[in-house]
Amino acid sequence: MMKAVVQDRYGGPEVLQLADIATPEPGRGQIRVKVSACAVNLSDWEHLTGSPLWVRPIAGIFRPKVNVLGSDIVGLVDKLGEGETGFRTGQRVMGDYVWSHGGFAEYACVPASETVAVPDALSDETAACLPQGGGIAVAGTEVLSQGDRFLINGAGGGSGTMALQLAKAAGCHVTAVDNEGKSKWLRSLGADVVIDYRQQDFTECGEKWDHILDMVATRGPRKVSRVLAEGGKYKAVGGNVGTLLSLVVGGAFRYRKHSIGMLLVPSGRELTERVADMALDGRITPHIDAVLPLSSVPEALQRTGNGDVRGKVVIRP
Repeated sequence: MMKAVVQDRYGGPEVLQLADIATPEPGRGQIRVKVSACAVNLSDWEHLTGSPLWVRPIAGIFRPKVNVLGSDIVGLVDKLGEGETGFRTGQRVMGDYVWSHGGFAEYACVPASETVAVPDALSDETAACLPQGGGIAVAGTEVLSQGDRFLINGAGGGSGTMALQLAKAAGCHVTAVDNEGKSKWLRSLGADVVIDYRQQDFTECGEKWDHILDMVATRGPRKVSRVLAEGGKYKAVGGNVGTLLSLVVGGAFRYRKHSIGMLLVPSGRELTERVADMALDGRITPHIDAVLPLSSVPEALQRTGNGDVRGKVVIRP
């Protein structure tokens, strides 16, 4: 038996329970890890609540298919599945297991194909922040060039803060959009301009940007298009179904002088290894808001869903 935070239906933090459940057994192509750390992502909140609706076909139409969330896992290999020879017991590993989850527990069975060894120089907490959040930041900033005007909507989260670092290193002028409580902090991280989204809509301020990375899209292509410079690029990471469809369809057929659409992140072993190397080189440094025990998962998810976290929260079973 093991401790885990479980859910049996969609809802808020109130549907979560810290419980004793059976320790999972690894199947073919899997390894079991003793979880050392698991970062909290916005995708965990979405799978908890079942919202936006595009989550349901993946997570379960009426009820969750997986009852233990947590996808950015760091741990020690505890047991190998049948035929698995790529890892050894006791090895420290990590990965972005957004399709299988299981990290808010003492043990998790994860696909070996998505798993990489953790470099010795990275702490468990740092490594846990890298796979999903770092992957989004890297994919979202690859097109940047010296002198570009770059806006990050949702800049104060885990992906946003790492994207900010990469953008400044590329020589960009960075506008960070988040709530007022993060303004001074975001400036200390290098943001040139900070916009409080509760006081001002960045699409109404009369400025234009070469690139926009939007962590949670709430605006359609018409509004986005008017704040993009000629040939500008806008990429959304998430948002509700209607907004994302309008961005994809409108961006393709109505606003072709700009590139408007969703950010496609090639998650997997190769990207995780790349992000880990960048952390080793000091090119990205995750900002950790808090390190909390399993019992605090409901609180951590609520804060993440509300956008109150500066960087990332990490759970340590």
